[in-house]
Amino acid sequence: MAARHLAGLGMVLLDRNWRCDAGEIDLVLLDGTVLVICEVKTRTSTDYGDPLEAIDQRKADRLRRLGARWLRVHDCHPDDVRIDMVGVLVPPGRPVEVEHVEGIG
Repeated sequence: MAARHLAGLGMVLLDRNWRCDAGEIDLVLLDGTVLVICEVKTRTSTDYGDPLEAIDQRKADRLRRLGARWLRVHDCHPDDVRIDMVGVLVPPGRPVEVEHVEGIG
């Protein structure tokens, strides 16, 4: 859902669920000449908070380090790198809600 939503905004998916010994990146995309490292959080309710509340500065810093490693491994040289977040709320019996936040860290 998140990848489809971002593709609808014109982004190109480069990688999904990329893993290394330091962690995982949910989505790696290209938004024009900007590489986007995207964390996706999915919830069925907001009982334990909004999906977007799951990212703090520590997690954003970790994603930035993982993004730097992805760039080295793939010998990629974008104009810039951005950390984004997509929150997906899938409440039973109701329409899915997708919220995209650019530049979280």
